[in-house]
Amino acid sequence: MEKPLIDNVCEEKVYEKVYTTYSELINNYFYYKFGNQEMAEESVQEAFIKLWENCKKVPFTKAKSFLFTVANNLSLNRYKHRQVVLKYASTVPQRTENLETPDYKMEEEEFKKKLEKAIQNLSEKQRTAFLLHRIDEKSYKEIAEILGISVKAVEKRMQKALESLREKIEAFN
Repeated sequence: MEKPLIDNVCEEKVYEKVYTTYSELINNYFYYKFGNQEMAEESVQEAFIKLWENCKKVPFTKAKSFLFTVANNLSLNRYKHRQVVLKYASTVPQRTENLETPDYKMEEEEFKKKLEKAIQNLSEKQRTAFLLHRIDEKSYKEIAEILGISVKAVEKRMQKALESLREKIEAFN
């Protein structure tokens, strides 16, 4: 007896299997795009909601590509939104406060936030290469294979990312 083909992901067990199989991959994709774990987790949820809303149209075999297409579209929309926010922020005068010198723990926390922001402000290409190397501990060769670029290109992205981070960190001190 032949096993029937799964023609969509509307069945709960099939959907759960897709979620457990691809949620971490999609989360990493968003994290590398945004440089922000909270935003990545929210975006993963959005992507899987879109999958559920379109479950009858998405064959099981195409679920992964559908999720990555949705992920790419979401990241482009978030990027455009971020540009609008940044443009608005640059036109509105910012409030400045006189802050007293914080103790070591507060300084450390502030530095951590500024470092995260500096990583977020790297170009997408630099941030992706940097996080794959420093967080996922991938070699330059592995990063080149993942991104479909040369090892030299990875080296250049890492160099630019580190220069940018050093520059921003020196500005914080």
